[in-house]
Amino acid sequence: MWNPFRSLFGGVSYLGVDIGTTSIKVVEISRRGGKPSLINYGVLESYGHLERPNNAIQTSTLKMLDNETVELLKMLLAQLKTRSKNVVASLPAFSAFVTLLEFPSMPDAEMAKAMQFQARQYIPLPISEVTLDWIKVGERHDDQGVVKQQVLLISVPNDQIAKYKNIFRAAGLNLIALEIESLSAARVLMADDPTPTAIVDIGARSTNIAVVDKGNLKMNAQTDFAGGSLTQAVASGLNISNRRAEELKKRQGLLGTGGESELSTIMLPFVDAILQEVRRAKSTYEREYHGTIERIMTTGGGANLLGLEKYAEGQLGVPVVKGASFAKIGYPSSLEPIIPTIGPVFTVALGLGVRQFAQ
Repeated sequence: MWNPFRSLFGGVSYLGVDIGTTSIKVVEISRRGGKPSLINYGVLESYGHLERPNNAIQTSTLKMLDNETVELLKMLLAQLKTRSKNVVASLPAFSAFVTLLEFPSMPDAEMAKAMQFQARQYIPLPISEVTLDWIKVGERHDDQGVVKQQVLLISVPNDQIAKYKNIFRAAGLNLIALEIESLSAARVLMADDPTPTAIVDIGARSTNIAVVDKGNLKMNAQTDFAGGSLTQAVASGLNISNRRAEELKKRQGLLGTGGESELSTIMLPFVDAILQEVRRAKSTYEREYHGTIERIMTTGGGANLLGLEKYAEGQLGVPVVKGASFAKIGYPSSLEPIIPTIGPVFTVALGLGVRQFAQ
């Protein structure tokens, strides 16, 4: 259990619950002083994945360990003593199919019919087995000057949605909404910022790359290269345990010099692999959708790797910054010293927690 923070304020609150591959993160958000504020937070991490690579809370094969997840969630909530039972939860990017489509301008009723037709061509599952959602995310003029509406199509397998409903019901919680991680991250990191940005969320088992333009999610990509890849490389290279490798990675990052430079040397090929996926996503978006990504923003636990922004900026040739997840969210002054560290870790949970206040 990591530093649970007791509830301080009154008023209606919501839980943002981010069930990751190796951890469960929970925030409780209420409105205070006219803006969403953190009143409670906590994370339960499954360190078993460091010693046993196949040990995960959920995996990209969509086989969530339902009973174990329920018990872990109950354990975390009992420690936090949260007030609210109302939950907004994240769907991992690998569980959803997301694509950007372009259409001529048309009424919403016609758009709904068009999306059903297009979905059959793009989604790799029968339409009867998925839940569809679509969001208008902008427009552009094509080479002939014709206005094209840009629509983000999202589909999630029905069995995945049922799993989440069962988990939160068994945990005694009221699931009021599910949304993909990228939408949550964009909400809390971009807010009113129109800068075309690739948000790179580096988790333990996977890295999610979300292109956001004028506050709207336009594209999503994933790679299995992530923070755990660096840890395992260090463990193998130095012949130490994975847990010790994780400690060294967090303490030293890419800043080692002299005799300590070996750690950086071991990790850089895997950092480069992540950056290559970012480069590929950037190139694909700019080629297919005629936009220009002006900035890279890192988040997730991997964003705390010391020296990452400077190295990535040199490799990618565009500004790289660490996302400020608490920029628009209030928090007690006592947390100020650790906000830069916990902010990236709780980005998705925070985006979920503020969702109902942003409606």
